Amino acid sequence: LKQVFNKDKTFRPKRKFEPGTQRFELHKRAQASLNSGVDLKAAVQLPSGEDQNDWVAVHVVDFFNRINLIYGTICEFCTERTCPVMSGGPKYEYRWQDDMKYKKPTALPAPHYMNLLMDWIEVQINNEDIFPTSVGKCEEELL
Repeated sequence: LKQVFNKDKTFRPKRKFEPGTQRFELHKRAQASLNSGVDLKAAVQLPSGEDQNDWVAVHVVDFFNRINLIYGTICEFCTERTCPVMSGGPKYEYRWQDDMKYKKPTALPAPHYMNLLMDWIEVQINNEDIFPTSVGKCEEELL
């Protein structure tokens, strides 16, 4: 943690997008949605009388759907040739292990890793023991 709060280090400067480019237009749209007056704290607050587990489950599924949509728009740019390693920068490499086909952490090309990850998440979300589809079922199982 000491390195994170080191006053001699700085964060990378905010990335700017060249006006007139597609990325600039997407950036403007993203900023507009963030500045639309939506109170994010209020948007995620548990509604009165609702079960917290059901509320979290709905948001997890929604988050997965959004990530899946975003990934779908960029996956064509990351092929096994252009992205031979699933990494988080030069210092971090992610390896896949699922105790079935990949019993040990295995280096995979990024697209293959992402496909396995998205499939695994989908299986978890569709597992009734983890994410029951009946409202209030999470609460009943805890009793």
